[in-house]
Formats: sequence, structure tokens, C-alpha cells
Amino acid sequence: MQAKSTAAQTTEGRTESLPQTLFYTWRDYRASYELHTPAHSDAGSSLPLLLVHPIGVGLSRRFWHRFCKQWDQTGRRNPIYNPDLLGCGESDMPRAAYTPADWAEQLQHFLQTVVGKPAVVVAQGALLPVAIELAQLQPNLIRGLVLSGPPAWGIMTKPTLAWQQKLTWNLLDSPAGSAFYRYARRRQFLQSFSTKQLFGDANSVDAEWLDTLEAGAANPASRHAVFSFLAGFWRKDYKPAVAAIAQPTLVVFGEKASSISREGKQELPAQRLADYLNALPQGRGLQIKGRNVLPYESTPEFVAAVAAFVSELETDSVRNPVS
Repeated sequence: MQAKSTAAQTTEGRTESLPQTLFYTWRDYRASYELHTPAHSDAGSSLPLLLVHPIGVGLSRRFWHRFCKQWDQTGRRNPIYNPDLLGCGESDMPRAAYTPADWAEQLQHFLQTVVGKPAVVVAQGALLPVAIELAQLQPNLIRGLVLSGPPAWGIMTKPTLAWQQKLTWNLLDSPAGSAFYRYARRRQFLQSFSTKQLFGDANSVDAEWLDTLEAGAANPASRHAVFSFLAGFWRKDYKPAVAAIAQPTLVVFGEKASSISREGKQELPAQRLADYLNALPQGRGLQIKGRNVLPYESTPEFVAAVAAFVSELETDSVRNPVS
């Protein structure tokens, strides 16, 4: 594996050391990831975490840095694998229409060749379809799933027609789409969108968040992953696939959870949670403070929820080592 050191600028202007950026090859593309090893790590007996970052303007694995730091501060021993999906961060960015199946196959390869043991998959927001596809592809390497602020259940069961997806992609994959992306990566737009759609508290849309998004969107090739998401290639009826998930699954919603799509605008967070728990064979869930980006906005509360869930899985593994 190739590696290089990285650093980040804190809101106070200090340079903060980050884990090395590591690389592996998938489908002849170079893909990047970080391995966070807590100070008290016990990789031999602790379940690893595999983080799935959201797709959006400037988003990448850096979305999870607050989570990783907080996880370490709690004294948990679990190693954390934090990859960049193809088209994002420091992974290659081919001009392609990405689907959840593409990213799930990338993560399947990552689980097989890098992680090498069952892990807990933690997926943010509308990247739930990637976790679903991954659970179908490689169930023996997934010990459990955590869904952070997934889309409203109505969105997850209503497909977008293929011709509509293709038409939207063609419109975005054009000079007009490139102009739109240049506009969307402006700091003012990022702040406005984050305040209106993502965060429960406008004060949480801080310089660290905006700096990260601006840096992540600097490469115009990052637009292809965003356009793939906007085109709706992730939209289909996932009800049968969700019902087939055999692993324990934790669903966490923010108390102010909202939806951009009109299908979910009228749903209260409690109803969303109930819908998922009714659909999942081994589902459990809770609400915490915050809105739609819980690992960033409500980091301590989200880490506490995930840590309790992971502890249950580890205890169950000790009691039932063959399961």
C-alpha cells in the first residue's frame, strides 16, 4: 500500500495531523482510505468499523473525522476504516454515472482485500442503498449495520424511471451542469444549503465544515459523483432488499430530521424510525438531537449510540462465536 501523510487546518488556524492516506487498486482505479487506530486499539478482538461517507458537493471521507476523533476519546478499541468512494476525495474520479452497485462492489473488494474480517458498516444518509447492495454482495463480512439519518421510507420504496435518470444525467453532464457545479461549490451556497437542509442549528455550520466542502469540491471532476446522485441512480424499490437484511441494524434519526424530496417532507422523525423498524428483521433504533448530518453535528451522541450497538455485537460474538 502506498501512503502519504495529511494535515488539516482547524478553526483556530492550527495544523492538525491526520492519519496517513493509503491507497489500493480496484478496477484499475486508485482508491484512497484512512485507517484510524485508536490509542488503545485491540484489532485482534474488536470489531472494525467501515464508514460510508455521503455524496454531495465537496463531501468525502473527511466527513467522518469528527466521529473518528470522538471515538478515540471514548477509549473504544475498534479500528476504523474510512475510505473515499470512487469519484470522491483522493480516489480517482473517472467521468462515469456511478450507481450504488458500483460503490458497493468497491467496498466489497475493500472488505475482502484490506479489512479482511467482518465489520460493522456505518452509512450516512442516502448512501443507505450502497450498504444494502453491500449486504447482498458480501453478507459474511458484515457483522452489523448502522444507518445514520437514512431517507424517508417512502423515498426508499419509490423508484425513479430509468429514462428520467438518464435524461437528468445527460442534462447535468454538460457545460450547463459544469456551470451549475461551479455555482454550487461557492461558500455562500454551501452555507445556505447546509443551514436550510442539513443542520438543526445554524451555528453548527462552522468554518471547519465549509472549509472541508470547498477543498473537496476544488477538483471539478468531483462533480460526476454528485451528478450521479442527483440523477437518481440510487432510486428504486428497496423494500425486498431491506427485508432480507439478516444482520442487526441500528437506525439513528435526528429529532429535527427533514427531507429534501417531497415524498418525505410530511413525515415526522418518529414515523420514519417506525417505518424502518417495521421493515428490518433485526432493526433497533433511536432519536438523538440534531437533524440530518448526525456524525458531524451531534458527534458525542451519535458515537455513544454506535458504541453501545457495537458493544452488543461484540458481546453476542463472545457468547455465540459461530454465529
